[in-house]
Amino acid sequence: MLLFRRREERSADLNDSLTSGTPPLFVTDLDELCGLLHLPKQSETAFQSVTADFPLLVSKSYLSRIPKGDLENPLLLQIMPRLEELDNPPGFECDPVGENRSLTSSGTLRKYPGRLLIVATSNCAVHCRFCFRRHLRDRFPTLGEAQWRRIHAEIEADPSLHEVILSGGDPLMLEDGNLAALLARLSRARHVRRVRLHTRIPIVLPQRVTDELIGTLLQSRGAGIAIIVVIHVNHPNEIDEAVATAFGRFIDAGIPLFSQTVLLRRVNDRLEVLAELFERLVDLRVMPYYLHQLDRVAGAAHFEVPETVGVELVRQLRAILPGYAVPRHVRETVGATSKQILA
Repeated sequence: MLLFRRREERSADLNDSLTSGTPPLFVTDLDELCGLLHLPKQSETAFQSVTADFPLLVSKSYLSRIPKGDLENPLLLQIMPRLEELDNPPGFECDPVGENRSLTSSGTLRKYPGRLLIVATSNCAVHCRFCFRRHLRDRFPTLGEAQWRRIHAEIEADPSLHEVILSGGDPLMLEDGNLAALLARLSRARHVRRVRLHTRIPIVLPQRVTDELIGTLLQSRGAGIAIIVVIHVNHPNEIDEAVATAFGRFIDAGIPLFSQTVLLRRVNDRLEVLAELFERLVDLRVMPYYLHQLDRVAGAAHFEVPETVGVELVRQLRAILPGYAVPRHVRETVGATSKQILA
């Protein structure tokens, strides 16, 4: 089971909150979004081709951090559909990092030695408009019992696998019980030492980070598996008190937090924005990990920042921040056995 059913199964009750009887947690309608943020009404007809395959989805928690009436707000730019998504210049593809070629028969991704990636669910709590899997969601359906058995057999058969990466969608969209069952399966493979979760949940839905969730993650310690959480955060204004509290729940429980950030035009491509973000993260005991060059996914060309600009920004960051506060600037290259470090 999932916290939220797949879009085709849930339709009108996508906005059901985590428990019954509470207000909707999500916005999926463009008119509603514009009304909440006092924005000019957008033409639904004009945007149908933009949202047909990748609809609007954002939490009200995230929207609460966006000032009203500001169409150019860096948080809004990340989640609001734009007609620029219809532009498709050369070099932008539906599968920009070559995941189809890395997909195994059991549905896992084998890109890097010693690691295996599982798309635990295609569901997410936000549709970031630059998502590199925006065209591949149907390629990674919710996994059934038979597929989990094949994945477990694949892991058991390869003692070189020391780390399993849970991705999505967002793996924290799984219910606690199902997440616990998944971690228990992984713990039965004695050679698996670490499970890494990549998530945007603490940013867009911080109320999901409960004591029960932390307890679920800590159950793996008894089997000798370390849990590592990598959060996706792009702008300092994404971090409010609730988000900071969510970070603290992980860290106080002994679960290390690393961050990854995508370099995005008009969102965070300025020195002062990145410096504030990385200092804020370090203050909250989150270690900046990667500053990603945009994966060149079709529909996201308007977000791209030239690679040379990213390299120069990192050079300037190193001049004003301690070394541990500056992430590595990286690019993912199809077929490579590791990320390419640019700066």
